[in-house]
Amino acid sequence: MKRIAAVLAWGLLAAPALAAAGQETPYAPSSPPTPGAAVCPGGLCQPEALTSLFEALAATEAGTREEPVRILQIGDSHTAGDRITGKLRADLQQRFGAGGRGGLPAGAPHDGYAPYQVQLETRGWGVERAPLRPVAGGQTGRFGPGSVRALAGPGAELTLRLDPGAEAGRVGLCGWPRGPGEGVLIDVGDGEPWPVDLNGSDDDGAACYRIDLPRPASVVTFRGAGRGAVLDTVWTERLGRGVVVSSLGLTGSTLADLAARDEMTMQMVVGFLPPSLIVLAYGTNEGFDPALDPVAYEQLLRSQIERMRAMPPFDASILILGAPDALRSGTAEGCSADGLRAPPPSLAVVRDVQRRVAADLGVAFWDWHGRMGGDCSSDRLALGAEPLMRGDRVHFTSAGADWIGGTLAGDLMAAYEAWKAERGGAD
Repeated sequence: MKRIAAVLAWGLLAAPALAAAGQETPYAPSSPPTPGAAVCPGGLCQPEALTSLFEALAATEAGTREEPVRILQIGDSHTAGDRITGKLRADLQQRFGAGGRGGLPAGAPHDGYAPYQVQLETRGWGVERAPLRPVAGGQTGRFGPGSVRALAGPGAELTLRLDPGAEAGRVGLCGWPRGPGEGVLIDVGDGEPWPVDLNGSDDDGAACYRIDLPRPASVVTFRGAGRGAVLDTVWTERLGRGVVVSSLGLTGSTLADLAARDEMTMQMVVGFLPPSLIVLAYGTNEGFDPALDPVAYEQLLRSQIERMRAMPPFDASILILGAPDALRSGTAEGCSADGLRAPPPSLAVVRDVQRRVAADLGVAFWDWHGRMGGDCSSDRLALGAEPLMRGDRVHFTSAGADWIGGTLAGDLMAAYEAWKAERGGAD
């Protein structure tokens, strides 16, 4: 017993010394890297092409705009994950006001889907994802920018649980009917659900519906009724001023997949969520295609920019996010620290085409690759004390998405301030 007591006493006496030693090197979170040099001043080429966005933001600051400023980003997995767009949304909403969550696919576009500001729950809710790349000589089916179509069969439910600050004052959906009569009910837990009849067109084409709620709702449920309906996109936002950033993406998709989306549904959804800015965030998957045809890709990019310009509200600014740095494994004498990874050759081709076409057509271009740090930056970012890239050297960690999304937001705001200064500092 005496021996045990002596051991315990030694431990108690030693503890303060150990604690003091530990305090000599206190924990401090690592600082994010400084954004890299870009081929565009401040990361943005053709910032004057963002005038529609800047005018809407200025009107919001001046208190003369009563509708949210809407930004719609369409793209691949970087968009579908809502990590980068989530930071962009948070930063813009902090300055201009929280306008709500915005548009969402009417079901999870991939396993583990966890968008910011909202949780999705389903019961009996069938979801079909759009096929990747159009089938040669055929159609990919009726899909819009949401890249999924959800069968809202009788009794099936999709529930949105919105975070504090993102409560819905307005709710909407876009899709098409499966027969005459009510197909969907919108339930916010306050009185009787609102019935929705999507038979708004003679040819059973896409239709959209929205309601302004008498009071904000933190839980919104879409429930199939009657013969049900097929939905592409659902939507919530707050009433009044603020910013909304909608992120509609599909893992593995390319610009060719966007080209295959149903035109009627695209026109309806984009017009229903009239954006001040459309962001096209493709290029990574094209860059991993060894058979990429640069001429065909340039023609495709030009056609899709013109297609976006022809979408209502017809005056939206367009921003291309240049393809970021990414590495492919199994390469001898690569640029990575282990020498086994290198950027796929087509990735630089995609980036060059994007920048040239943006300059030629007068749309904005963000040098994502440069702001990351240039070639092989994805390897350096993956090997830091707090990794900003995942092990695949393609996707960002949560911390990395927060960093690069904040960089994008900062570059946009710097361009906005420069635009205001050129106008004589008008708010």
